[in-house]
Amino acid sequence: MKKQLSSLLASIALLATLIASLLPLSAQAIEYNTGWLSNPQHPPVEVRYMLTGQSDPQANTVEALLEVRLDTGWKTYWRSPGEGGVAPSIDWDLSNNLENIDWHWPMPKRYEFLGVETLGYKEHIVFPMTLHVEDMGKPVFLSGKLTMSSCTNICVLTDYEITLDFTPSKLSASQEAMHLYNQGMSQVPKQSSVISLDQISWDAGSRTLSVVATNPQGWQQPDVFIDGSSQQAIDSSFRTPSIRIDGNQLIAQLEVTSWFGTPDLLSQTLNATISDNDIAVEIPGLVTDLPIPVNSSASLLEVIAIALLGGLILNVMPCVLPVLGMKLSTVISAKTLQQRQIRTQFLASAAGILVSFWLLAGFLIVLKLSGQALGWGVQFQSPYFIAAMVLITGLFAANMFGLFEIRLSSNTNTWLASRGDSSYAGHFIQGMFATLLATPCSAPFLGTAVAFALGADIITLIAIFTALAIGMAAPWLIIAAFPTVARLLPKPGPWMNKLKTLFGFMMLATSLWLLSLMANFFSLWLVSGVGVVLVIALLWRLGNVKGRKPVILTLAFLLFGTAGSLLLGSVTADQWAKPLPADHAWQQLDTKQIAQAVSQGRTVFVDVTADWCITCKANKIGVLLQDPVYSELGRSNIVLMRGDWTRPSEYVTGYLQSNGRFGVPFNIVYGPNAPQGIPLPVILSSEEVMQAIQTAGGQE
Repeated sequence: MKKQLSSLLASIALLATLIASLLPLSAQAIEYNTGWLSNPQHPPVEVRYMLTGQSDPQANTVEALLEVRLDTGWKTYWRSPGEGGVAPSIDWDLSNNLENIDWHWPMPKRYEFLGVETLGYKEHIVFPMTLHVEDMGKPVFLSGKLTMSSCTNICVLTDYEITLDFTPSKLSASQEAMHLYNQGMSQVPKQSSVISLDQISWDAGSRTLSVVATNPQGWQQPDVFIDGSSQQAIDSSFRTPSIRIDGNQLIAQLEVTSWFGTPDLLSQTLNATISDNDIAVEIPGLVTDLPIPVNSSASLLEVIAIALLGGLILNVMPCVLPVLGMKLSTVISAKTLQQRQIRTQFLASAAGILVSFWLLAGFLIVLKLSGQALGWGVQFQSPYFIAAMVLITGLFAANMFGLFEIRLSSNTNTWLASRGDSSYAGHFIQGMFATLLATPCSAPFLGTAVAFALGADIITLIAIFTALAIGMAAPWLIIAAFPTVARLLPKPGPWMNKLKTLFGFMMLATSLWLLSLMANFFSLWLVSGVGVVLVIALLWRLGNVKGRKPVILTLAFLLFGTAGSLLLGSVTADQWAKPLPADHAWQQLDTKQIAQAVSQGRTVFVDVTADWCITCKANKIGVLLQDPVYSELGRSNIVLMRGDWTRPSEYVTGYLQSNGRFGVPFNIVYGPNAPQGIPLPVILSSEEVMQAIQTAGGQE
């Protein structure tokens, strides 16, 4: 009996030992994971929540993970799901001793179905998480509802109940959970000290977000994902980017759409998630409307060649014609000079052009460093600069009429000289003056070179402006290199004085035109009064010096010049007797209205202009007010918008720069088939304008 009792007690003890040894395993299983959870109504998806057992008492954190298994063909979503789907989320409101949870998101992939692009994961995914606990010594009760969307050609929204009870200070590591956690974290984008996010720019007109990033080690096959926590970012979908690699620089442009109207991402903070082979980084950045900088040493020589050509063409643009008189006068007078004198004079003029371009570059560098508006011809937005130019052109005109001659001495190296003799300083000033009067014009190739320069670093800007100067000075440099060219001109004679007077009238017309620009800043009556006083003073002085004949000639010039100006404003380029039609009613430039009109299927024609821009006036008279363009712009489906850059405007400047432009004129056509716009060339033609309107509106 005792033997049986002893055997029974031994069996009970063995059973108790076995049960005791199993209890920690059971408790561990309950403490460390939920086990696989599924919804009977949606079996293709299984989830489980696991604690790794790793904690940080100093930071009051515990590491965990959410593991998801999906059947073949099913997918779930990233934190920013794209144009469809719902990001997974967990409601932890019923939990105790839990402050918050950080959700770490692995790099997603792109999926497209029926033209709808989404971002997410397929088959198997691990979401690492960091639990922030209030008190590490007290039990934590996790109670959460996981809501997960999963899709194939249909989408199902499923809930899963997550419950765990544990004490952070008593956790021990789980090898399986640690392995899965590390696997998930290896796919989560990190902050990077190597890759830099240089810029995020928003173009509201085209609804395009541009991202610039630099990787010193170069790029292979990068992809860019954008999202943010603001409501504007949450409501927006960022399409597959168009990526351009320029050396170590990545430039990605993403079309942005929204179900909730026109997005406005300016001044928002967005996350740029960038992947490339084994790299995955996430960098936050503030959205600006600055233009995307151009950074390409490989194409610098090409742009310098464009700048040389643009500077050369600038010599024949309308803005430079007023100083043609001074140039021709210099060439004619050079007929009687020695080759050394001819070479030195023309080199002096070329040096004046070069120094003037350097001064412009320095002026723009100061504006750039101070964050001010940049652009070709921005000095004409200043009434002080225009007033100075009125004074200079007036004095040049009076000098060419022979009213006075300014002689240079060693003590008074004045910059108003223009005698046409051996005064090299006078020729230097002529070159500078020609450059200043050239800035209201935009010539072909000039805009490309200036845009590249103003978007690049300071050294590149100076190099390109130097190339522009050399291009503009090329005719002078050619004559300096071959002085015998000047000797092919007609012999000097009395005809030169008459020609010089004609050049004086040209300069006087320039002075009056510049004076008319002052009406943008001061009262029209005040400006007109100043003009009348200046003309009367000129006539009085001219009459005293040369008698009545010059006065009669000047009056005739003013009379016919005024009539000619009125005629020029009321006739076409081809039909000089036919009055121009009344201009269309233009709306003020508004990028939000552009996007709205395009979404309604309308075509938008944008004209950015300025009163001081002669090329703008030529485009208006020669193309925009001529048929067939004039009639086409009058159609009910065409929206006309005009940006006025006559005076400083941050809005217009930002719009120009967002399109990579730094000067006027600028014309662009938007439409259903061209939501990002079709930019037009600097000098318009009817054929190009009509083609852009038809293409943007889908009329082809």
